Amino acid sequence: MPSVHLPPWIARQAAELLARPGHAWLLQGPSGLGQFELALALAAAWLCDAPTPQGACGQCPGCHSLHVHAHADFVMLMPETHMLERGWPLPEKAQAEIDEKKRKPSKEIRVDAMRDAIEFAQRTSARGRGKAMLIYPAERMNAVTANALLKTLEEPPGDMRFVLATEAAHLLLPTIRSRCLTHTLRWPDAAEALPWLAACGVHEAAAAALLQAAGGRPAAALQLARSAESQAEARTTAKKAKAAFDDGQQAAAAWAHLPKALAQGDASALASLPTAEIVARLQKLCADLMAAQTGAPPRFFAAADLPARPLPLPALAKWWGQLAQAARSAEHPLNAGLTLEYLASSARQALNSVKATN
Repeated sequence: MPSVHLPPWIARQAAELLARPGHAWLLQGPSGLGQFELALALAAAWLCDAPTPQGACGQCPGCHSLHVHAHADFVMLMPETHMLERGWPLPEKAQAEIDEKKRKPSKEIRVDAMRDAIEFAQRTSARGRGKAMLIYPAERMNAVTANALLKTLEEPPGDMRFVLATEAAHLLLPTIRSRCLTHTLRWPDAAEALPWLAACGVHEAAAAALLQAAGGRPAAALQLARSAESQAEARTTAKKAKAAFDDGQQAAAAWAHLPKALAQGDASALASLPTAEIVARLQKLCADLMAAQTGAPPRFFAAADLPARPLPLPALAKWWGQLAQAARSAEHPLNAGLTLEYLASSARQALNSVKATN
């Protein structure tokens, strides 16, 4: 991944980290700041045949091998669900077990995959540029998997390098954290984020609203902009440019209308989303409502999109507790329709709650 293709705030951080020595980096910070992209940029630079201070060249055979997920000196450790979503190939044995319905893709980094990676670390570099291991999200290592990594992380064989990326560093074993150099990702400002969103096809009129909806995280804003593209693959090339504009506009409008729609009991804008994403969006709304009741500015919604009348903080606090409980079970195989009905009902109750009068 050449640095020229990275968002500018990620490219700057990559150049900074590449200038510092170290065999193991831990990249941490809230979700949506580019942990995975920065981690992959570091690994690409380490394995590039002609690296520059800014990162990988993006043109050499090593960069090509990494781009097509076939580099002999690189190992990716992600939960199998993440690997499938991102298009990274699973090990043959794991793929066969899933294809034969013997088990479902794992949501954790399996200890078997870690043991294979450690065995990979002991081999001689195939291309002579060293070897690299990327672990993301690192918090998805359970205690057994993390402990299997410890000795190799502390005493890496030969020219092995590691980059771990996480959105929840507090969940990692202290012994893992202590063996890595740590970098906390920086928040980009709107002056950089908005042009980047425009370059990705998000119309200027929608970009600012979507960036606010994503809490200032450009990658999450781009995901929101593309959330209406379920039919994009069926569109002709000529229509896709207009579709990008329409999807961004629709996503921004749907976000602005969400508080009013939920107050009316309309949760249709959430119906096609995974439960975890529904809960996350409702938590953003609840947080902004609580902020507004205490005189603080909202973070995710425009103030004009929130209810004008005061809402009782106890009702909002109760709703927050319900959402926190829902977040703990968001990845469980519950009935999606019933879950959405419950979440929509609790949102409507909170948004229509009335302050007690003396």
